[in-house]
Amino acid sequence: MSEESPRPPAADRQAEAAAENRRLSSPDARYGARLRRQSSASVLLNAVVEADRANLERTMAALQADGTLEQAAGRVVAARRRFVLGSAKSRAHATLLHLELSASLAGVSLIDEGAVRAIDVLSDVRPTDVLIAFSFRRYARPTIVVAREFAAAGGHVVAITDDAGSPLAAAAHTTVVVGTGSASFADSPTAISAVVHALATLTAASAKGARRRLARREGLAHTLAIYSDE
Repeated sequence: MSEESPRPPAADRQAEAAAENRRLSSPDARYGARLRRQSSASVLLNAVVEADRANLERTMAALQADGTLEQAAGRVVAARRRFVLGSAKSRAHATLLHLELSASLAGVSLIDEGAVRAIDVLSDVRPTDVLIAFSFRRYARPTIVVAREFAAAGGHVVAITDDAGSPLAAAAHTTVVVGTGSASFADSPTAISAVVHALATLTAASAKGARRRLARREGLAHTLAIYSDE
């Protein structure tokens, strides 16, 4: 009776998963590799949950070790003006961070090509400005171009991306690396949302006047009858 071969160590399994994730560079390729086999909903759900849990734990542990999230928060607090940018799917992450930061800080703008256009921002970049940019594979070109120009004009670029060697990281002064490994055809946004939440929390905790601003907003929300639970 043959013995089962020993299971590879966790570090090796993680390395194998990361290599496969890099190889499967498009949603179509990931669908073919991960979802074409018939699986029950419960099996698939378990795979998604486990992949997200492991990815979130790895990402947050790495950020605790390297200190880049604290560095990014310090840059955001110290800036006079803060701009947030994300293209394609990353627009959702940029919008979330913009809303979170605006609750405790003044001078936060979302570059949306509507009210705030990239060309207007880039025409007046100052050394005290910071741009927080989101870009994940397949790395939307508009975000990378704006980040490069912002840095060239003297502003500080904080990149939130999935690879230290990504095109956005090459244009940044501070890079926060977030894992997006998944069991699905789409890269996972779970750790990105957690990083947005953590960055906004660290920023609010260090910003002068954050408590006063939050209290004022609460009063205004009541006056304007914004929420249905009042």
